[in-house]
Amino acid sequence: MPTKQPTRARFTWAVPATIIVLAGLLILIVIGIGSGNPEADPAQATSSAEIDLTTVELRNEADLMAAGPVDAPVGLVVFSDYQCPYCAQWNEETLPLMMAHAESGDLRIEWRDVNVFGADSARASRASYAAALQGKFWEYHNALFPDGHTLNETGLSNEALISLATELGLDAEQFTADLNSESTYEQINTNQQLGLSLGAYSTPAFILGGQPIMGAQPSGVFEQTLQAALANTK
Repeated sequence: MPTKQPTRARFTWAVPATIIVLAGLLILIVIGIGSGNPEADPAQATSSAEIDLTTVELRNEADLMAAGPVDAPVGLVVFSDYQCPYCAQWNEETLPLMMAHAESGDLRIEWRDVNVFGADSARASRASYAAALQGKFWEYHNALFPDGHTLNETGLSNEALISLATELGLDAEQFTADLNSESTYEQINTNQQLGLSLGAYSTPAFILGGQPIMGAQPSGVFEQTLQAALANTK
């Protein structure tokens, strides 16, 4: 059972009400495009230009699973799963390019795990958040996708996740407590419900500049969409 830690500051957030209206639109896109197969048609992935999902961006200063300025001109929300091979592929090939834009101030990246693959995914998601509480979210996150691959069931066990935290120089005792804390469960569940409320039942899924992109599309698709979004902000 998760342990309650009242001294830990919480900053969970509610799903915006407008998402309920927009969810049906994204669900239709998911059905139309299918799974997260990177072979899906890139043009189809960005064909719904009339949809604006920028309301999904939280732009919260307290967000521990984000990169880039909170007031960056363009936002990218990533819905992912630590057992999804296409998520791992995107993390290896495209995330570094997006991170460069975040570092230059043009992009705000917000990571949200939907854990469609079940308990092991949820445990890994809680572990990444526990690492985030010690300021090591991205380091731990990338270690869960080594060289663009996913870890097996053994690699996502409690013991392995705690061992990984130790390897990365985290306080193992604090990490273990945060991994199993009530506030961590609540935060991960909130993130998951955000994705599911939008119809992100297949991973990876993205909202870039308010536009939905389904699947690990080629990096060029993200670059093109980002540049178009930046142009619209000028």
